[in-house]
Amino acid sequence: MEHPILFLVWIAERISPTWGHFAHEYVHVIYTWFAMLLLIGLGILATKAISMVPTKGQNVFEIIIGGMEEFIVDITGEEGRRFFPILATVFIYIFLCNLLGLVPGFFPPTAKINTTLSCALVVVPMTHIIGVMYHGPKYIKHFMGPIWWMVPIILPIELIGHFARILSLTIRLFGNMMGHELVCGILFLLAGAFFAPLPIMALGIFVSLVQAFVFFLLSTMYFAGAMEHAH
Repeated sequence: MEHPILFLVWIAERISPTWGHFAHEYVHVIYTWFAMLLLIGLGILATKAISMVPTKGQNVFEIIIGGMEEFIVDITGEEGRRFFPILATVFIYIFLCNLLGLVPGFFPPTAKINTTLSCALVVVPMTHIIGVMYHGPKYIKHFMGPIWWMVPIILPIELIGHFARILSLTIRLFGNMMGHELVCGILFLLAGAFFAPLPIMALGIFVSLVQAFVFFLLSTMYFAGAMEHAH
């Protein structure tokens, strides 16, 4: 969906025609870079003022981060703490990208399938890396089934299922965010640029949180499954 004004695209056009063309063709990349810079900046600010006597802001960050860590541990066990950084990063990054679509002049990178696919291609291969870390070569038993003569049946099913994880993570997030963008765009065109889209935009905050949490939850469950003993 084309937006009437995209702030970062407008800036890129003023810098040079080359950057303007790139921004038009790859708007999701431009806003992904913006989200990354914003997260880096927030991370620096959040860690710069850490003290033994926490401030109100530090208390908020500690509650959020601590809650996410305990949630991961509840699903994966104590061993899951080592994968907290990647899981927390996935959640915060996706949530921020989703929220960008609610800001006038900004575009949510997760409304492009390339962005959601890139997130899925980080999580799913990492699942198998974790499996090999915990089980070594025996990890392949996850794909073989309980009886050796069932391997020709179970192996294709398992492989299809694991490839389907990539498709599921990609399409679910992309479809919901693109759908929200389309609904907001239609309301802008039909009923004005200010009042009619407000209920949808308010609902968009909830949708952004839910979609980020679903991606985070499924990623955590995939990691937990890879750490379990072969079935």
